[in-house]
Amino acid sequence: MARRLGIIGGGQLGRMLTQAAADMPEVSGVTVLDPVPNCPAAQVGAEEITAGFGDPEAIRELAKVSDVITYEIESGDSSVLESLSGVEINPSPGTLHTIQDKFLQKTFLRKNGLPVPDFARIDSADDLREGLERFGCPAMLKARTGGYDGRGNRVVKSPDEIEGSMAGFGDVALMLERFVPYTMEISVIVARNTAGQTASYPAVENEHRESILRQTISPARTDSEIAARAEEIALETMRVLRGAGVFGIEMFVLPDDGVLINEIAPRVHNSGHHTLQSARTTQFQQHIRAVLGMDLGSTELRGPAVMYNILGPHGYTGAYMPPDVSHPDVHVTMYGKQDSKPLRKLGHANVTGDSLDSILKTLDSVRDRLAIKPDP
Repeated sequence: MARRLGIIGGGQLGRMLTQAAADMPEVSGVTVLDPVPNCPAAQVGAEEITAGFGDPEAIRELAKVSDVITYEIESGDSSVLESLSGVEINPSPGTLHTIQDKFLQKTFLRKNGLPVPDFARIDSADDLREGLERFGCPAMLKARTGGYDGRGNRVVKSPDEIEGSMAGFGDVALMLERFVPYTMEISVIVARNTAGQTASYPAVENEHRESILRQTISPARTDSEIAARAEEIALETMRVLRGAGVFGIEMFVLPDDGVLINEIAPRVHNSGHHTLQSARTTQFQQHIRAVLGMDLGSTELRGPAVMYNILGPHGYTGAYMPPDVSHPDVHVTMYGKQDSKPLRKLGHANVTGDSLDSILKTLDSVRDRLAIKPDP
């Protein structure tokens, strides 16, 4: 019998989950909880409850109209989700609670023998001073909760920056991480269904600027043993976490070819958008299959691909003109956001082809046409 899917968050990820659900007879409909009226998911057919992600009454309302609840953002109130009855929730509220707090996340991973950078809890300036003595400078100071796309992170370059660095975060819980001199950032999109079946997509290579993902190259241009190690770490992470769904496991490749987990997202992930054109099962179809308890789909790639994020330009906020690109190998997906803001994710382009070299040449030839321009 078809079941109704509830999603906390109706942004671009919720939008693409809603579009995937529309083609699956196992899903009778989608309701999203989002603070923005006519959010991106609502524009493609989802019913919307307009309220904050953590609003207890709104979460309870979502539960009343849903058979299964999942999320596209980690901002839901895990304690409220834990208290609900009569509705399945995946990934589990306990997993959400662990991942929401980066210090708890890293503590959990280390406890289970998974490789992570050295880290420390920071409750005071003295803690930060001690952490810098242990880890050296530079080191990465992070807000334990709420940060994404580089927000909530600050590099501390010397002990002289202790007071200013902490003041910049305000009154939020902090942690410190040893700075990792990585050679490549990679990620693995991995899934587990409610029966415990797991599957992973091949590791991909991520390129960031200004702490924002700019492009993902699939598969990663790295040694096959490193890619296999990353995929095994991702699968082992799924074995110790509770709940079903798709997870994005971001990792660093070290100069000695070691691999460390950077962060985990308990949801479909920006670095998995390439699967819309490159894989036999998209990450969005896979997530729905996982949370509904269906058999997982094939993670086999049809071929190489590059995902290129379409971002709002610096220095402009307001209405914009979507890119106009006509090329058989360039697949543009816009997210339905009304206004451009600096570095806001407005869409992405997946570029396909016979080889990564040819794909990157195609991307270079259309990059200017993918740029966001103000609407005159």
